Amino acid sequence: MVSAGAKWVAGYVAAWESNDPKQIGALFTDDAVYLTAPDAQPRRGREAIVAGWLEDLDDPGTWAFDWKLLHEDESSDGNFVVVQGRTEYPATRDYVNLWIIRLDPSGRATEYTEWYMPRPH
Repeated sequence: MVSAGAKWVAGYVAAWESNDPKQIGALFTDDAVYLTAPDAQPRRGREAIVAGWLEDLDDPGTWAFDWKLLHEDESSDGNFVVVQGRTEYPATRDYVNLWIIRLDPSGRATEYTEWYMPRPH
């Protein structure tokens, strides 16, 4: 059985590939908080998250992403998920990623924080 965290990350990658506002919005609760870095100004609410994503979007075919689920804690309140990834941008540079995600019981993110560290090709 695929965990809620793995389903969410697969949905995130699909939304990243499509840049479809409905697909992006479906990942988050109405009042979700999205941080592009731990000390970044948060995007608050689904509308702000979708708008911010579309302002900073990556064009399809310009990147590749590999990931693994490091930890998932399931509870009646939702799941706490830790993901490690590597994003490759062949035209520029690569990043090592760490994502912290809190999911509600329906599998949508209430909180998302990412850390990314640039790495040379």
